[in-house]
Amino acid sequence: MTTQQPDYLKATRFVDSDQAVIQAFARKAVGDARTTKDKAIALYGAVRDSIEYDPYLEFSDADVFRASAVLKTGKGFCVGKSAVLAAAARASGIPARPGYADVRNHLTSKRLKETVGDTFYWHSYTELYIDGKWVKCTPAFDAALCERANIAPLDFDGVSDSLFHPFDRSGRRHMEYLLDRGAFADVPVATILGDFKKYYPKLFAAAASDAPAANFRNEVTT
Repeated sequence: MTTQQPDYLKATRFVDSDQAVIQAFARKAVGDARTTKDKAIALYGAVRDSIEYDPYLEFSDADVFRASAVLKTGKGFCVGKSAVLAAAARASGIPARPGYADVRNHLTSKRLKETVGDTFYWHSYTELYIDGKWVKCTPAFDAALCERANIAPLDFDGVSDSLFHPFDRSGRRHMEYLLDRGAFADVPVATILGDFKKYYPKLFAAAASDAPAANFRNEVTT
């Protein structure tokens, strides 16, 4: 018996490509682009730079994982931003799916490292189906944050996988991939939350406290 493959153009609970805000964003980002590759490149740049990367979120709120909600707030972490890209791509007729990996992050803020350590579980990228193959790309770190951290913004050419530069502009190691968890039709929120609660108890405690909200961009230094 064969197993039916997921429809990677279909809206899902968290990759909610049927929402008006997603469809409007996708149309504006794509503009006059005509080919699948050019549309994908345009969408990638729009998601990367129009949504500020923010790891200090209330993760018990499902909206931090939902594409339309992340787009409305203008802030998100890697999982939310990858969901936005997947949703915008589906809205543009490009099959897309969020993917995940465990990574070791060597360059981060002091506060974030003290909170979560240097291993990021369920770090997210997006896979787009372009010209007959799946291509990975990671829209997480916006250009303004990269400039502050002395990291070249991660570009995407629509042909080759674009994950994370292994070194920053000064030659320091930035990111290494430890375990690829694969791609999914929708964001596996329950599983991600279970691991976050297990590995990042300080992050949940900070979100529940009355302490002033942290600003990751202001924390990052070269």
